[in-house]
Amino acid sequence: MRERISMLSSDGHTVLKGYLWTPDHGKVKAVVQLVHGMVEYIYRYNEFANYLVEQGYVVVGYDHLGHGASVEKEELYGYFAEHNGHNLLVKDMRKLYNRMKRKYKEIPYFILGHSMGSFLLRRYLLLYGKEGLTGAIIMGTGKQPLPIALLGVGLTKLIKKRKGDKFRSSFINNMAFGGYNRKMKEKRTDKDWLSRDTNKVDLYISHPWCNFIFTVSAYEDLFRTLCSVEKWGNLKRMPKDLSILLISGEADPVGNYGKGVKKLYHQYVSLGLEDVRLTLYKEDRHEILNELDRQQVYEDIQKWIEKRI
Repeated sequence: MRERISMLSSDGHTVLKGYLWTPDHGKVKAVVQLVHGMVEYIYRYNEFANYLVEQGYVVVGYDHLGHGASVEKEELYGYFAEHNGHNLLVKDMRKLYNRMKRKYKEIPYFILGHSMGSFLLRRYLLLYGKEGLTGAIIMGTGKQPLPIALLGVGLTKLIKKRKGDKFRSSFINNMAFGGYNRKMKEKRTDKDWLSRDTNKVDLYISHPWCNFIFTVSAYEDLFRTLCSVEKWGNLKRMPKDLSILLISGEADPVGNYGKGVKKLYHQYVSLGLEDVRLTLYKEDRHEILNELDRQQVYEDIQKWIEKRI
């Protein structure tokens, strides 16, 4: 069963819209909270959520600030907040977790974050990873050098000061995404890097909720998140006994074609994490839940969760 849900954001005024997927019968095995990426929306995960529901899981997620159905005015697409948007995004994740935990008190709890959601999840783990989570699935992530992330913060702050927090900079947007299609041999669209499934790519391109540029303030929030998850002092707070699955496509430019994900894996191992696993799909691009072999990806994620319940 799928039902619409809503939740007041930590900003105090935005109503976040989302979905709750629940099995029609049988015992609930676990709760899986979904954290979507930038310039998309939670209903894009409907197929994956339905698969998990069939296996006995409860699935929940919402559209972030500045995304999808949570946006009331067009000017707010790709905009989080005037100040500290990066903190609000993680607080919203925690707010939904607390809400779900009140209902499913003794049920194992997992969070899956994709792309931008993976970086938000990594920051969430530094802040709240020791508080009630069974495991985390970090999907479509990358390893951004701290100096580059700091440069991004500096540039966006400078542009924001001159142009305003809702200004949309094609320069910053190209800096973030410009090279992602570079290795595509036959370029059909500028979003080919998302998936080999052309139908999924076309659906993405055609949807208005996937066609906007982040504001400079939102890019600043994104770069601040990247800084947070790369600082060594912060990384020492990673919970050692939390199960973590790093899962990505080997042809994903966000993860530097697997290299960045492997670096993150080795970093987590060096930190002493007891149960961290790495899975890379050889020809898959960025959105492995929308790839040609997505059924295999669904099954692998479900089996990983099942073993940790």
